[in-house]
Amino acid sequence: MHGTAVRPRLSVYRSLANIYAQIIDDDEGRTLCATSSLDPALRKELKYGGNIKAAERVGARLAELARQQGIEKVVFDRGHAKYHGRIKALAEAARKGGLKF
Repeated sequence: MHGTAVRPRLSVYRSLANIYAQIIDDDEGRTLCATSSLDPALRKELKYGGNIKAAERVGARLAELARQQGIEKVVFDRGHAKYHGRIKALAEAARKGGLKF
């Protein structure tokens, strides 16, 4: 999986207690935007970062940050994780926020 300037890569990582997402331009080796359940803006409203509610908020926040930078289309990289649970919730929230993948 490879992200470009036209279609960067949305990379998701989940641990037991948190979920992380970033949009990366692999050609330049640069992270364009990133957020996680540890983000201070999200931390105030989340009690726990390792559940579906937190994943939905992270996905929505990432879509918001991406739109501010003019990013609409991405390639979804779920890493080793299966597409269900928190990964699916983050992806659906990002789609709802305006990202296309």
